[in-house]
Amino acid sequence: MPRGDKSSYSSKQKRQAAHIEESYEKRGVSEGEAEKRAWKTVNKRTGGARRKTASKSRSSARRKTPASRRSKAHA
Repeated sequence: MPRGDKSSYSSKQKRQAAHIEESYEKRGVSEGEAEKRAWKTVNKRTGGARRKTASKSRSSARRKTPASRRSKAHA
C-alpha cells in the first residue's frame, strides 16, 4: 500500500476526515493543508487505519512482570 492510500480506513474515519477538512477550509486553510491536518487529526483520535496484524507495541505491553518485581509470597 503506497503512502497516503486511504483504502484501509473505515468509512467512519473517512467521514470524520471530510468533516474536519471542511471545517479547516471554512477557517481559510488551503485545500491541501486542510486535508493533511484532517487526516492527522483522525489518526490522533483513532490510532490510525485498521491493521491486519497486531503491532509490536501491543505485544510488548502484554509482557509478563519480571521476576524481580513479583511479590515474595509466590517464591
